Amino acid sequence: MPSNIRFVLSSASKLFSRSAVEATNGSFSLISASSIRKFSVTASRNMHFVQFQLKSRGPQHLGAQLEPNGDIFDISAVDSSIPNSLVECLATGESVIEKTKRIIAAGKSVVSVNDVNLLAPISKPDKVVCIARNYTGHCQEQNLPAPTEPMFFSKFSSCLIGPYDEIILPEISKRVDWEVELAVVMGKKAKCIRPDQVESYIFGYTIAQDISARDWQKERNGGQFLLGKSMDTFCPIGPSVVTRENIIDVNNLNVKTILNGDVKQNGNTSEMIFKIDFMVSYLSQIFTLLPGDVILTGTPAGVGVHRNPPLFLKAGDVLESEIECIGRMSNKVV
Repeated sequence: MPSNIRFVLSSASKLFSRSAVEATNGSFSLISASSIRKFSVTASRNMHFVQFQLKSRGPQHLGAQLEPNGDIFDISAVDSSIPNSLVECLATGESVIEKTKRIIAAGKSVVSVNDVNLLAPISKPDKVVCIARNYTGHCQEQNLPAPTEPMFFSKFSSCLIGPYDEIILPEISKRVDWEVELAVVMGKKAKCIRPDQVESYIFGYTIAQDISARDWQKERNGGQFLLGKSMDTFCPIGPSVVTRENIIDVNNLNVKTILNGDVKQNGNTSEMIFKIDFMVSYLSQIFTLLPGDVILTGTPAGVGVHRNPPLFLKAGDVLESEIECIGRMSNKVV
C-alpha cells in the first residue's frame, strides 16, 4: 500500500465509507469518491467476478466487482499466486473468495470499469453443457409436452465470447436465433453427488445466449444439435459470474431478451421443469463435472424460430440479454 494512503474501515459491515481513503497530500490518488460510494457493501456478498483487459492493452486480468458496473479490484495484479483465469483459479482448489475478500479489505489496485474491456468471465472451461426444452413456455410455443427426462447437448467452449463482443453471422446459415439462459458455473469437482449436495459445488451464476443456427440444428447434421449450436461467437456470456451467495432464490429470477429495444423473451427461472439441483446431480452421475464447467439451464418462450412469421438475427441487430441480480449483456450482430 502506498505510504501516502490510509484506509479506515468504519465498521465490520462496511468496507469503505466516504472517509475510507485519506491522502496526506490532499489528493485521492488511488480511489475516487465515486468508487468509495460503490464499495460501501459487505465483502461476503455481492461479489461479481470478471475477466478483463485494460483498454491500453496487455494481458488478461481477473477481477472482482462489488456491484454490477462497479469499479474493479484487480485480483491477479495484487496476488501473483492467483491466476488471471477464473477457471484456473477455481481449479487450484483454494478459496478464491477468501483471497479476494482480503484484497478488497486492503483496498489495493482498483481499476475504473471505464478503463477496461470486459471479456467473457469464463474462458476455456472443460465443458459447456446445455439442456433443451426446460421451460414450460418454451415447450408450449413448440406445441410439445413437457419432457419427463432431461435432454442435454453441448457447445464447444471455443464459441464463448464476451458480454459486449460481436455475434458473427455465419455465411452457411440464414436462420440464426437467440436463447437467453441462466448459466451455472461449477466451483469444484463433482461426481455422483445428490441434489441436496449440489449448492456447495456451485461457484456462481452468469448470463448466456445460446445462439443457434436453426437450419443446422434441426435439418442438417442428422438433426444433432452440436454444429448448429457451436459456431464461432455463438455463446456470449457475462458480464460477470455472481457468487451463489448473492442469489437469494435462483428459482425466481426474471430472464429477458431484448432485440433492437423490443422485448422478445420475458420469463422467469421458476418455469424450469428440471431445477438446477436436479440437473447438476443428474449430470454428475454420468461424467465428472470440473471447476469452471458451465451449464446452460434452458430458455423461456419467445425465440425467433417459433414466431409467426419466424424472425431471425440480421446484421446490425443489437441483442441484449438480462437476468435479475446478475446484469445485462449487449451484443451487436454483424
